[in-house]
Amino acid sequence: MIVADTPVPLPADWRDMFALTKPRVMSLVVFTALCGLLAARSPIDPVLGFTAILCIALGAGASGALNQWYEADLDAKMKRTAGRPLPAGRMERQTALHFGVGLAVFSVLLLGLATNWLAAGILAFSIFFYAVVYTVWLKPNTPQNIVIGGAAGAFPPLLGWAAATGHVTALPALLFAIIFLWTPPHFWALALFVKTDYAAAGVPMLPVTAGAKATRQQIVLYSLVLAASAVAPWTLGLTGAIYGSAALILNAIFLVLAVRVWRNQATDAAGMAPEKRLFGFSILYLFALFGALVLDRMLIA
Repeated sequence: MIVADTPVPLPADWRDMFALTKPRVMSLVVFTALCGLLAARSPIDPVLGFTAILCIALGAGASGALNQWYEADLDAKMKRTAGRPLPAGRMERQTALHFGVGLAVFSVLLLGLATNWLAAGILAFSIFFYAVVYTVWLKPNTPQNIVIGGAAGAFPPLLGWAAATGHVTALPALLFAIIFLWTPPHFWALALFVKTDYAAAGVPMLPVTAGAKATRQQIVLYSLVLAASAVAPWTLGLTGAIYGSAALILNAIFLVLAVRVWRNQATDAAGMAPEKRLFGFSILYLFALFGALVLDRMLIA
């Protein structure tokens, strides 16, 4: 018997498959991975270098696809994500699952064959961490989800370095720490002005569970620790004055914007201009900081 009101997913096209990979997130992944690879200053064949970055991008895309497969029902409850392929009914969930698993396996195996198995192992763990540890366990169960889950987005520079060198040293570990500590203030700034979405969906983001005041305090605290971590490569002698100057200037601006968020008392999205400015600058901050790192490392004799 045919049920007339049963929704039938429309056939997905390449744009829907591309949307599953979260291309905006992927752009940051590709950039920071490339910076890690270049900062390593290790000779690598250009074709193998390109292959490494492609594999890291595909691995990030796999994570995004698996995340959207698992959270399809959740995404349907939030305005910000309701237009994604799965909640919008343009794709079957099974398709997203197969696509995500296929990308994950392909990217890990190709990275291992093209570069080394240390990089491949880190990539495999990063996919597992985002798709399982963050998406399945942390996000729906704790307001500290984005703190611990921030590790998922911090792997790319570590991956780029490992792909180029076959090992990990103090500098890529610090690059990991910078992105790890950058994620909470970056994401909480966004969460403050879209918290109604998270509340409606039942996601325990910090602004929902602890309120705006506590979230703003946490933003300032993490911004202070982030600043110390970002300056550390220079103070430890791992980078030169170009990176050091950029780190000081960028973190000074970041802290000023974080303090403005802390002093803001608005509780509705319309009054959260400081939060929106911090969120927008935080993206520029990471691109500029890592760009300065590469420039600095490439000019070091």
